[in-house]
Amino acid sequence: MTTFLIIVPDGGMLFEAAGIADILMQANRLLPKDSQTPSYQVTVATTQPHRVVHGVSGLNLLADHRLCDLDPKLPRDTIMITGKGLTEEEGSHVVSWLRQAAPHARRVVSICGGAMLLAKSGLLNGRHATTHWRLLDTLQAEFPQVTVERGPMYVQDGPIWTSGGVSSGFDLTLALVEDDFGFSLARDVAQDLVMFLRRPGGQAQFSRYLLNQASDGPIRELQSWLSENLSGDLSVENLAERVAMSPRNFTRVFTRETGITPAKYVEEVRLSAARRLLEQTKQSIGQIAITTGFGGGLNLRRVFERNLQLTPKEYRERFCPRVLA
Repeated sequence: MTTFLIIVPDGGMLFEAAGIADILMQANRLLPKDSQTPSYQVTVATTQPHRVVHGVSGLNLLADHRLCDLDPKLPRDTIMITGKGLTEEEGSHVVSWLRQAAPHARRVVSICGGAMLLAKSGLLNGRHATTHWRLLDTLQAEFPQVTVERGPMYVQDGPIWTSGGVSSGFDLTLALVEDDFGFSLARDVAQDLVMFLRRPGGQAQFSRYLLNQASDGPIRELQSWLSENLSGDLSVENLAERVAMSPRNFTRVFTRETGITPAKYVEEVRLSAARRLLEQTKQSIGQIAITTGFGGGLNLRRVFERNLQLTPKEYRERFCPRVLA
């Protein structure tokens, strides 16, 4: 058997653990009957003093074990943590257990905020990792020894695998099946469950438009003005002149207050506006490119592909309403 332990903290989205278990069980069902390859043996553990995991939806999950009853030093193939839990005490308990268990596991995996617990345990030190887009800045700030990847759905760095938010855990699990049993089985599982083995446009998280805001002052006022003047000349020189600073001093102050250079901020605010227009309007891609200051559809496409790994047309197809007024 290929042992697979899923640790489910309290208060999360239970479909993560349930869906991952279903993917693994489907892999077992599709393995050839005469296969000598050991199938998955999935065990679910709760961090609670009882076996009931309470989900954020109000539904409950009955776990196989309490984590405190499991010997961390037993050999395991995979240990997966599906969230960071609700309390510091709960998280500390998982971190302590992981530190003992990790040396005896072939790989350790996190879904969503579970990466925070891997980081606290030291397992991400010197490694590349990701987490839910809302936690990326927190992960990087609290654990500077971790190289935080902001785009991918999941990241593998040696025996440590981390994924972004919620359903990206399914993408990661299919990757684990492919890693264990090969492409054909992973493909068959994805097709049977009507999933993408690899999502079109690449593996990218689609965070909402989180643009760093400066504190009150001229930089904050400039940011507000920027969002209303995207089609204008937003060069560093022009922006510096608007706040009565030299270009060099402006770049230094802007970067200090927002954590991002002026040029990168301009690109991101234009990209955010383009995303909103693609989602909410019937404007052509060329019109959107002009309105948001990209000049033409080719430039807009390049920015989308570089940042989101898909084209504006593909983005609109995935995120516009079924019926657009």
